[in-house]
Amino acid sequence: MLNKYFTFLSFIAVTTSIIGCKDDVLPKPKAYLSLDYPKPNYSNFDKTCGYTFQYNTLGKVVDKGNCNFDIDYPKLKATVYLNYKPVNNNLKELLRDAQKLTYEHVIKADGISEQPYANKERKAYGMFYEVGGNAASQSQFYLTDSTKHFLVGSVYFYAKPNYDSILPAADYIKNDLRILMESLKWK
Repeated sequence: MLNKYFTFLSFIAVTTSIIGCKDDVLPKPKAYLSLDYPKPNYSNFDKTCGYTFQYNTLGKVVDKGNCNFDIDYPKLKATVYLNYKPVNNNLKELLRDAQKLTYEHVIKADGISEQPYANKERKAYGMFYEVGGNAASQSQFYLTDSTKHFLVGSVYFYAKPNYDSILPAADYIKNDLRILMESLKWK
């Protein structure tokens, strides 16, 4: 009987050591995709509005009426919104509204970087804003000739803002916005 007892204990010890020697199960951290984007290919956009610009053909331009356009980036799950307003002795109001739009993100932003823009040849003056952190929009800008035209642009992603995960796409589109600004011509 003692022999059966030791055999049973030996079986339990061997089974426990086999089962107990497995590595601890650890939860895997959330991971983000490593994304590579195609080299941008820029094309001229010219409608019967007060301005023309170049845009990345990865995006699709959608006419929203009244010289307002969206540039949809389905692969990046983002949209650039371009809103045009004529200047009619309301430049201060238009500037205030554009700045207010940017600074509404200050609640979630880690910081907002302002970069003035001026192209005297094309009579295009404005500001480019880079918004850091988990804000809804990572890049915004406005451009004006100070007398007739005013254009505001902002990029939004179709996802809950998580700066680390959308940073590659935000940087890609930020470069497209800079090209748009630098190529803009008033009519």
